[in-house]
Amino acid sequence: MRSTNILGTTYNFTNNFDLPTDRPLIIVTNHQSMYDIPPLIWYMRKHHPKFVSKKELGKGIPSVSFNLVHGGSVLIDRKDGKSAIMQIGKLGTYIEKHKRSAVIFPEGTRSRDGHPKPFKPMGLKMLLKKAPSALIVPISINNSWKLVRFGQFPMGLGANVRLDIQQPIENNGNLDDLIKQIEASVVSGINSFK
Repeated sequence: MRSTNILGTTYNFTNNFDLPTDRPLIIVTNHQSMYDIPPLIWYMRKHHPKFVSKKELGKGIPSVSFNLVHGGSVLIDRKDGKSAIMQIGKLGTYIEKHKRSAVIFPEGTRSRDGHPKPFKPMGLKMLLKKAPSALIVPISINNSWKLVRFGQFPMGLGANVRLDIQQPIENNGNLDDLIKQIEASVVSGINSFK
């Protein structure tokens, strides 16, 4: 994060809620670029976030790949839906047992222009089933797409990356309605969509 400050990038994290550390969290957020991940790790560090990531990230990226493979996150094959859901289920069981947090990007892939994509609910539904005591924490991310608007090089200058925690939601067991509520909460804080 600090190296991107050289490019004029600033990070703002807003949390008006007292998030517990003695129960699991399911962090649900939109996805704009790979630069969403470092601030999520940093600002949510006391909750020990684990990620649902595509398997391609499990090798070849210094530091990132090692941490994904050995840090408790799950790597899924997006072409093998059954296996992916099983891996996400294991993560849900893990956070329920160890009171950690799981981060999932239900859009399934990055939005390259900041506009949210519709949620793909299956992975989130599995997390909600396997970690029923988890508090759901919707987060809206803005402007990280501007860092990669030209691809990996040149990087965008002067982006103000914002992460805003929305009202946490309790799992009431009605998963379809709950997922709609979570999606609406995340989308409500995305500026490019307003």
